[in-house]
Amino acid sequence: MTSLTPREIVAELDRYIVGQAAAKRAVAIAVRNRWRRQQLPADTRGEVSPKNILMIGPTGVGKTEIARRLAGLVNAPFIKVEATKFTEVGYRGRDVDSMIRDLVDCAIQLVRSEMEQGVRGRAEEAVEERLLDLLLPLPTRRSRRGASEGEEPAEDSPSRTREKLRTQLRSGALEDRMVELVVESKASVLRMLGPELMAADADLELMFEKILPTQRQTRKMSVAEARKVLLAEESEKLLDKDKIHRTAIERVEQSGIVFIDEIDKIAGSGTEHGPDVSRQGVQRDLLPIVEGSTVSTRYGGVRTDYILFIAAGAFHISKPSDLMPELQGRFPIRVELSDLTKADFVRILTEPANSLVRQTTALLSTEGVKVIFTPDAIEEMAQIAFEVNRRTQNIGARRLYTILERVTEELSFHAPDAAGTEVTINAAYVRKRLADVTKDEDLSNFIL
Repeated sequence: MTSLTPREIVAELDRYIVGQAAAKRAVAIAVRNRWRRQQLPADTRGEVSPKNILMIGPTGVGKTEIARRLAGLVNAPFIKVEATKFTEVGYRGRDVDSMIRDLVDCAIQLVRSEMEQGVRGRAEEAVEERLLDLLLPLPTRRSRRGASEGEEPAEDSPSRTREKLRTQLRSGALEDRMVELVVESKASVLRMLGPELMAADADLELMFEKILPTQRQTRKMSVAEARKVLLAEESEKLLDKDKIHRTAIERVEQSGIVFIDEIDKIAGSGTEHGPDVSRQGVQRDLLPIVEGSTVSTRYGGVRTDYILFIAAGAFHISKPSDLMPELQGRFPIRVELSDLTKADFVRILTEPANSLVRQTTALLSTEGVKVIFTPDAIEEMAQIAFEVNRRTQNIGARRLYTILERVTEELSFHAPDAAGTEVTINAAYVRKRLADVTKDEDLSNFIL
């Protein structure tokens, strides 16, 4: 588990997300508290539960991005779910337990990747031997017997040829040579059962996986392609699946993060008819998972007592108090994310490590076109984004995607024919490209 301090976590989040200091501080403290909990004595550790967070703010201000970057930063299993995708048990749709099953699948991929790195050296040695077998079969019994009886091996003996091939293989000289490889595969359980049935019955999925026959197919491929296939096979042989599953479940229980988006959409008024019935049902089903319960998965039971839940919603129509009181109490930390200003848009366009301007210039540079955005162009795009959000639907930073795409549309279209040129985008260029849509309110609604 990461030992980053809250200050260090916020500093890392600042590299990618502009503003929203309160939300960053809240998640940073929540993550640090998980590390602190691990340092406690065992009898005290079990009494400390995570303080779940409710983020309140309009779309496009960074709620999801904060949670996603946080999970990547601490290397924790992370899953983002939409509250509106779930239905009450008995209705057609996904049940809330499936979010924990998805989180376990994510953790298994994470742990498997880590363990594959640990066995990579041994796997690569085995792959090299198998590739040599494909390129040159092992010496026959007769040639081996002759060598054992003291005969001098010929200049082009198989063993000497094999060593020559090994040298060429390591140097990369044989990457394009074609070999025949027997590839094993199994029929897709997902295609047979469907996602809903798989989510509903993990034991049924496991049973089908065991009884489905393995299909063998001989394929011709280059050494480079065969290396990837063989590396996966050899790594699989060296991995301890039971250990992967145990470690993944432990990782989920101790450091898993579930981000529940659009939670405001299931905040019902508690009426006995209409869509509010299902909304209340989803809240009731969600409550025991957030409070702490054991969810059955194909890899065993998973306790949710110490999983960190981060919920988010715009709460334009409903408000947090419309949620069930018991569910509200399970999200004691509440942070409100503010609307983005023009100054925020300027920073989003230029400051983050993956800023939109950097992405755009990098993409066009692949065509040999050098694009320079002047400061007044950045200011103009930020001003237009702010004004359009204010006049029409406020979609936050996502507005910048459409504006920037509109500004560079003509340039992107002709870029393959303009290699070696340099284009400067200034405020006048931006106004020219956006003149029609900013003047026409209806067109602005449609395009921006």
